[in-house]
Amino acid sequence: MNMNFDFTGAGVALITPFRQDFSVDEQALAALVDHQIKGGMDFLVALGTTAETSTLTEEEKQQVVRLILEQVAGRVPVVVGMGGNDTAAMVRKMEHFDPTGVSAFLVVTPFYNKPNQEGLFRHYRELALHSPLPLILYNVPTRTGVNLEAETVIRLAEACDNIVAIKEASGILSQITRIIKYTPPRFKLISGDDVLALPILSIGGEGIISVIANALPRKVSDLIHHAMAGRYEEARRLHFELIELFRLQFDDGNPAGVKTMLHHLGRIENVLRLPLVPANPAVASKIVDQLNNLS
Repeated sequence: MNMNFDFTGAGVALITPFRQDFSVDEQALAALVDHQIKGGMDFLVALGTTAETSTLTEEEKQQVVRLILEQVAGRVPVVVGMGGNDTAAMVRKMEHFDPTGVSAFLVVTPFYNKPNQEGLFRHYRELALHSPLPLILYNVPTRTGVNLEAETVIRLAEACDNIVAIKEASGILSQITRIIKYTPPRFKLISGDDVLALPILSIGGEGIISVIANALPRKVSDLIHHAMAGRYEEARRLHFELIELFRLQFDDGNPAGVKTMLHHLGRIENVLRLPLVPANPAVASKIVDQLNNLS
């Protein structure tokens, strides 16, 4: 584990490149890792939503994490996504996970069974008791069907020292503000939305786990680092330059949009696993036009 990682800065939720036969494209993934590090990313996230993790086998998940760690070779911290709606099964998974080289788990809220706030609190507290690594909470209610409310985040931050941050993708700025204001100073809030990164940083957020950085790591890195240093004029310029791509990348689902960008840039095959499919031609054309217009 990277003991100097403070869970802040510019992070990227890595895609999983596939070949035309739908197998994991290890060569493209290794090149993508190098591209992110050269582009100024402070940390990488493996097996997040953007990685199409729900369509990877357990063997493929291990393959992806192993390849990323080998390619990173200690240059930046690596966070591994983990999620499920069976607390006991997740505890067993964490206890059997080899944490070597990994700095934290990114743990999404349970999905489908829709626990209440007390259930969410007990779920995360149980994971924190058994995890070999620090935990970053992940709140994305549009995908999971449940919102991890500010009061529950505050309870968890106060009760569990190894719950160190939250990736907030609810889009609810009032909730995000309360979390920043009332959690302990050691606890970090990281934006889970590219388009909200700058507003969130302006009120005390401390980083991002970005989707669009897969294709444009240097621009995202510069935007985040300018904002964190208080250079808001420079950060706004980059924010406005990317604003249309922030929107378009999700118009036909994630990671269809960013895979369109990466394919146009010659970095991957434009392949997703069902039930996801590539962006439709109309959306893809708009994405490519915006990408070509970047300075």
